[in-house]
Amino acid sequence: MGVPQFKEIRRTYGFDEISIVPGPVTVNPDQVDPSFTLGSLTFKMPFLASAMDAVVGPRFAVLMHQMGGLGVMNLEGLQTRYDNAEEVLERIRKASEEEATPLLQKLYAAPLKEELIGRRVREIKEQGAVCAVSITPQNTKRLAPLAVEAGADIVVVQSTVTTARHVSKSYRGLIFSELVEMVKVPIIVGNCATYDAARELMETGVDGILVGVGPGAACTTREVVGVGVPQVTATLDCAAAREEYSHRTGRYVAVITDGGMRTGGDICKAFASGADAVMLGTTFAQTEEAPGRGYNWGMATSHPELPRGTRVTVGTHGTLKQFLYGPTSVTDGTQNLVNALRVGMGMLGAFTIRDLQQVELAFAPAIKTEGKHYQLGF
Repeated sequence: MGVPQFKEIRRTYGFDEISIVPGPVTVNPDQVDPSFTLGSLTFKMPFLASAMDAVVGPRFAVLMHQMGGLGVMNLEGLQTRYDNAEEVLERIRKASEEEATPLLQKLYAAPLKEELIGRRVREIKEQGAVCAVSITPQNTKRLAPLAVEAGADIVVVQSTVTTARHVSKSYRGLIFSELVEMVKVPIIVGNCATYDAARELMETGVDGILVGVGPGAACTTREVVGVGVPQVTATLDCAAAREEYSHRTGRYVAVITDGGMRTGGDICKAFASGADAVMLGTTFAQTEEAPGRGYNWGMATSHPELPRGTRVTVGTHGTLKQFLYGPTSVTDGTQNLVNALRVGMGMLGAFTIRDLQQVELAFAPAIKTEGKHYQLGF
């Protein structure tokens, strides 16, 4: 007689454990269309830059727009706490490893200046760029209307784990369906990692969901509280919720895989797992134009009591244009990401991202060693 089972542990997958199976048709890369649509907005490439202070400031948001993507600015970060954010960023860059987290906690304890919200949004809009801002749930009802009034085009409501149902002692929390009616611009919410959470968030009327709990290079959620789901499985499950919801209602909600991707191969696998777009942080933190100048830190690094992120040294390895469109001489797949996606789509016969979502995936536990032993150093 076997031992009774308390609970079943499901097998889940990360990017290194799968590969994409080619089909019977190939397409020239110049014939594929990797564009991404959110509400009435369409972007030439399906890449978003994370709402990290080391990644996106007003200047970087404008550059992302010029490259065809979208940069999301943290509306509760350094840009809206300090008139001279660059001076504060320089202090963080110069801090030692021991000083970094206490310094971040101190700097992020400064109060938000509501007048800076409109100023930062206008800095982006005056350059003709789409403006997306990220806000935590507890501050959304107060800050979202200010940002939209100043011209923000997209509101991202973001926390480590976001659900449509939240239990608290407060009288009335954030109701996403009410937010949709209030701001009248596309809304992205996250992060989530399961079918049920994604489906319930879609039911509220939002336009996109962020998928990813714990996978980011600067995130320590898995280490600190043990919570997270490997990104391939999380994306597959949330994409399944999107398909069910779309089939039932006729309304399509974008699934945006956020974090854990380092190479063009990882990005292609995210789309093959069902993503409509990807959000990258540490990748863009390595660009010459990034505010962190070779450093990155997670949005929860500055938590006053329980930091769930850390400042990481990522170095500066090229311009934003090189990372997105090349040219590049690196062979590890970390640059020229848009063209890597185009080539991958061509190999798989995928004319659109929607086509790419339909390709076959294979479990490949030895992908890093299968004929790659000379490359194991990268």
